[in-house]
Amino acid sequence: MEERWIRCRRCQAMIHHRRFGRALGVCPECGCHHPVTAGQRVEQLLDPGSFRPFETPEVVEDPLGFVDAVPYPERIAAARAATGLHEAAVGGRGTIGGRPVVLVVMDFRFLGGSLGAAVGELVTLAAETSAAERAPLITVTASGGARMQEGVIALMQMAKTAQAFAGLDAAGVLSVSVIADPTFGGVAASFATLADVILIEPGARLGFAGPRVIQQTIRQELPEGFQTAEFLLEHGMVDAIVPRSGLRATLSSLVSASSDVSPDFEAVAPFIPPSREPWDVVLLARETGRPTTADYAGLILDDFLRLHGDRVFGDSPSIVAGIGRLDGLPLMLIGHQKGHTTRDRTASNFGMPSPEGYRMAARLMRLADKLGLPVLTLVDTPGAYPGLSAEERGQALAIAESQRLMAQLTVPVVTVVTGEGGSGGALALAVANRVLISANAWYSVITPEGCASILWKSAAEAPRAAAALKVEAGELLRLRVVDAVVEEPDGGAHTDPAKAAALLGAAVRAAFAELLPLSGPELVRQRRDRFRRFGVPELTRR
Repeated sequence: MEERWIRCRRCQAMIHHRRFGRALGVCPECGCHHPVTAGQRVEQLLDPGSFRPFETPEVVEDPLGFVDAVPYPERIAAARAATGLHEAAVGGRGTIGGRPVVLVVMDFRFLGGSLGAAVGELVTLAAETSAAERAPLITVTASGGARMQEGVIALMQMAKTAQAFAGLDAAGVLSVSVIADPTFGGVAASFATLADVILIEPGARLGFAGPRVIQQTIRQELPEGFQTAEFLLEHGMVDAIVPRSGLRATLSSLVSASSDVSPDFEAVAPFIPPSREPWDVVLLARETGRPTTADYAGLILDDFLRLHGDRVFGDSPSIVAGIGRLDGLPLMLIGHQKGHTTRDRTASNFGMPSPEGYRMAARLMRLADKLGLPVLTLVDTPGAYPGLSAEERGQALAIAESQRLMAQLTVPVVTVVTGEGGSGGALALAVANRVLISANAWYSVITPEGCASILWKSAAEAPRAAAALKVEAGELLRLRVVDAVVEEPDGGAHTDPAKAAALLGAAVRAAFAELLPLSGPELVRQRRDRFRRFGVPELTRR
């Protein structure tokens, strides 16, 4: 057999073709993700032998009678001969981890993976099949944009595919987009970015206008790494960067999360917290060793996949969110994130989210509602970030919209205040059917220091303010602001995070056990009634 070597296009390393194939087209020296064919991609993602391609859709192949250097039909014929493909994408049914999916894969070799009538029809057919059969839709894109030779007919494919994805939303079926390099133009501005979850390969580029067009138009130098996967993650446009070797497992986890599961959860005995000084509780809630949302995700959930970004402006390190399984129950976890070390807490802005964090949380709550996933929120924040940039980007509106959205969710929602429950920044994630609080957590309209500074003109009066505000779990239970208290290990959750997680997990399972049998309208009504009663004596007594 001929010995073939491949030169990496980034680091110029010479790689034997067998080693290159075992690495799925990724350079083992520098990690550069080289293009792969549509056929290779199908083999990499689907269970062996499971792919059943769709029949080739009939379309008008040359609607304009287009001629540049050669007639358009000749370009099509040449592309077919060179690639062995009928068009720039292949699609069909298959399985991942034994679960049915519908898959569309684009191939950049075929006229730059351009979007014409044939590709638009294939994507639309795939989305309609996905909705009808309730099988998740996965698209893998690599495209230069809409096909110029088909003119306005190619342009119409953007709306056609967007409309098909709206049908997936109405049907409550999961869609996942895998972005390969490059994905630009009409594909980026339609189905590639409309998926529920957007995964991107390392280094892949995604954008509406290509960098050359942008530079020629605005006459400005573009920043390093512009439109690459890493840039897009930072700016909130994608959910996760996933190396090619991890794509199948990640997709399998997502697909399995959209399947129906009926777990058998047990009730737990109510825990009555001991009486203690409110300020002591505040200090315990701020212990740097207390488990964070990321810690709880790792300790109580299986197959947790962290998702990122608000799809508008950015990502917020103050919020950790994603899909995982709680003893078999798929759910959406969303929570404040502080970190433990000074470096981590600074990077996460001490758990004070920007508007992007709340908008990301809202995006994922809508996804949970679409897929029928219960929502678990973990609250631990001194409050929403009060800075200039947050105000410029609409902090108040982001908090308000989060509360309105949570009030309308048709899935069970459970909140646990695990540390600090500061003001609207906490409430934005706490409009739930069941609100629990850890034994050494606090919840209030303002921080004790803030209250003391306003009313007593001195932050040193914070202990006095904490007592006056009745921030501790026992008082909150008496006021029925919380429905139950989660026991903590002796000395606080920071002394034994694993035990704290086990206690929290048991309490959460018990709360969901009460809610899972309820219908969507019943959950909305129960949640509405829960918050309607506050401040009204007659309703509070019910």
